[in-house]
Amino acid sequence: MEIVESVSPGIYLGWGPLVVQLGNLIVIAVMIALFVLALVLPFPKARRRK
Repeated sequence: MEIVESVSPGIYLGWGPLVVQLGNLIVIAVMIALFVLALVLPFPKARRRK
């Protein structure tokens, strides 16, 4: 992984032909983490009335 400098502000990370802005990479990582947590964490069960 390499850091690519450009004219526009921001930090860009490059890995081969793929270049992504650091802010977007953080958002993607958080979304993947939330998706995995949604798969792993159990659903709350509804309470039955007597």
